[in-house]
Amino acid sequence: MDGKIRMSLDEVRNLTESALVRLGLDERQVAAVAVTIVAGERDGCAAHGLYRLLVCARTVRAGKVTRDAQPVVRDVARALVRVDCGGGFAQIGFEAGAPVLAAKAREYGLAGLGINNCVHFSALWPEVEALARDGLVAFAFTPSHAWVAPAGGTTPIFGTNPIAFGWPRPGGDPFVFDLATSVTARGEIELHRREGQPIPLGWGLDPEGNPTTDAAQALAGAMLTFGGHKGSALAAMVELIAGPLIGDMTSVESLVADGGAGASPIGGELIIAIDPSGFLGSAAAQHLARGEQLFDGIAGQGARLPSERRYRARARSLVEGVEVPARLIAEIEALFDADAD
Repeated sequence: MDGKIRMSLDEVRNLTESALVRLGLDERQVAAVAVTIVAGERDGCAAHGLYRLLVCARTVRAGKVTRDAQPVVRDVARALVRVDCGGGFAQIGFEAGAPVLAAKAREYGLAGLGINNCVHFSALWPEVEALARDGLVAFAFTPSHAWVAPAGGTTPIFGTNPIAFGWPRPGGDPFVFDLATSVTARGEIELHRREGQPIPLGWGLDPEGNPTTDAAQALAGAMLTFGGHKGSALAAMVELIAGPLIGDMTSVESLVADGGAGASPIGGELIIAIDPSGFLGSAAAQHLARGEQLFDGIAGQGARLPSERRYRARARSLVEGVEVPARLIAEIEALFDADAD
């Protein structure tokens, strides 16, 4: 089925929530996960939008998600908090831990949140954006499944291992970036496979370790890090600080725990929040304003700031809605129609 279907964001939300309810997720997870999926469509990030319902369904039906998980918040140190998601999606862990993280950051200047025993299936930018809108500088990191080979190697050992950053901007949308340490997100390669489109050379290797433009071969073989050894070093950092440092899985361990189910990654997430006032006191606003000079210098020469494209897509979709592939809607509907048969 070809073509696009235009949907309002309310329609996207209704479809998402209905699907998640039919999967048996409890009310808390339905609400939290739906926010992330709608945000993906709203901001023009199709790989993190409605497509994720297919991934979510596979993960839940494989028994890799606790459908009624209740996150447990543990205050482990003055500037540290941990949340055990109980096998639920990471969104409920962030929802439970973020207020404590923000309060600790304001009290001590800097604080860390470790989210454990959670299931990931989407981007990190909604989390750092939320903290930045609350006036905090934020970082987020998480491993995934072992899909990515280290620089110079051919065997997957890293996940896509994203790094996200948020910076508050006075009177405007935060400066936010969320980048995989792989050349691209795995969802982007999957979307190429679904559409029968080749991927750029340099995104992945086939199962024999040869460069490939075939999306299916790259998914079966290994993805590559961006920037060669530089991306590989950052991927290793993410493995360490969002795995062993917080007592959770590496990407290799996550893939072993998956057991061939093809479900979303299992493991942990580290979020760090810094209150500018902790360093700067009453001068915080003055120095944040100096940051605007940097942004002006970037934009003034015609370069695009990270997150600008998403904010433009957001403004447009809030008015016009979004266009979604008709084939994807048919797949989502068929997935749940099968339950009724």
